[in-house]
Amino acid sequence: MPSNPPSGGIPHVATLDDLVERDKDHDCPGYGAARICVRVEAVADLPSRFGRFRIVAFWNNRDGKEHVAMVHGDVLGAEDVPTRLHSECLTGDVLGSLRCDCRDQLEVALQRLGSMPRGLLLYLRQEGRGIGLIHKIRAYALQDRGLDTVDANLALGFRDDERDYAVAAHMLTSLNVGSIEQHGIRITARIPHVVPANEYNRVYLQTKAARSGHCIDFEGKEHLIEQDEPVIVEGMQSGPAPE
Repeated sequence: MPSNPPSGGIPHVATLDDLVERDKDHDCPGYGAARICVRVEAVADLPSRFGRFRIVAFWNNRDGKEHVAMVHGDVLGAEDVPTRLHSECLTGDVLGSLRCDCRDQLEVALQRLGSMPRGLLLYLRQEGRGIGLIHKIRAYALQDRGLDTVDANLALGFRDDERDYAVAAHMLTSLNVGSIEQHGIRITARIPHVVPANEYNRVYLQTKAARSGHCIDFEGKEHLIEQDEPVIVEGMQSGPAPE
């Protein structure tokens, strides 16, 4: 059963405001194994301390969670749109927890996108790498007793990462973004986005780099194992690695 439906069935529109009318009756086979279908429900201006954005609210048929896109500049129909996928983190994004780098990642991304001609941040409601807030706090308690972030998830009966990015792929398609290839979305380059560690999150970040394939450099080397297809990394020479 194919997991990636054709995206050509979603009509292009002239402005973000046209998305709501276009999507009012939208229904498609869905993306990914869960056949996730999303539709745009609302669009509004959202001036922020990071620049002028428009916010686009999405409904999805899987769990009803409300994901949003922060849009800067004209992204409709554009290629090579700088895009950040950010998973919800209440403890970091809102409460300022130092156990992770989520708030720093979010703010640096919005600052950078706001300084560009165009850019896009998808805020995905996937708290705790997809296990939810209560289970994330349970995982924190296990980490307090000596487990790392991966083993804590496993001890609770989850995979180390339960997130599903099919919803993000559909959101990008709904925004008529041409390239940002997974779930039919072509990734043309990767822009490094690394925030310095602190004393409370260093082990967490080292575990993500060592065990989850995240591109976090602690030893002066690039880590590019989190994605199978080759990509271009800004500031890194292309071509085969030296012998």
